Amino acid sequence: MPQSRFRYHFPSLRFVGISVLLAVLLVAAFIWFGFYNIGADAPHSRPVYALLESLRDRSIAVHARSVKVPDNLSSPGRIAAGAGLYGEMCQSCHLGPGVEKTEIAQGLYPRAPELAKGIDLTPAQQFWTIKHGVKLTAMPAWGKTHPDPLIWDMVAFLQKLPKMTTQQYQQAIAKAPEDHDEMMKALSDHH
Repeated sequence: MPQSRFRYHFPSLRFVGISVLLAVLLVAAFIWFGFYNIGADAPHSRPVYALLESLRDRSIAVHARSVKVPDNLSSPGRIAAGAGLYGEMCQSCHLGPGVEKTEIAQGLYPRAPELAKGIDLTPAQQFWTIKHGVKLTAMPAWGKTHPDPLIWDMVAFLQKLPKMTTQQYQQAIAKAPEDHDEMMKALSDHH
């Protein structure tokens, strides 16, 4: 029986091994020689930014699935406490109605979202993001220093923030509890 001239040849194991080794060496050289500019003043290319944005969004969505949102997010006390926390911890990066861009906000890359303009995150996703932070951004993991009830206070405030005028925002910050360390102490005394 004659053999076909068009027989498919599977790549040899040696060829696959050499190809993988070559790919690893190329990646190692790319990293070692610093070809990618990681400076915050040099934006990512569109494909890299899109990849990182998709990775961030999907990660937050998946990890926040198990977060249970409390029923009392619209509580005035919770919103007031969240306003104080926001003013002290978040405003310098995320700004607020009528707040001028700070030097920190201008120097961040990727830029921190201006939360007063609204964001496409559910309360559970906001909680997860505040608690765990986001790698390779300036978003810290506030869960390392703040208990869940205070993080929910921030989420409660974030639910109201996009609808606030400059005057309402300034009033909310001014009327907020002055010292979030006292709130943390009060929470730890109750637990």
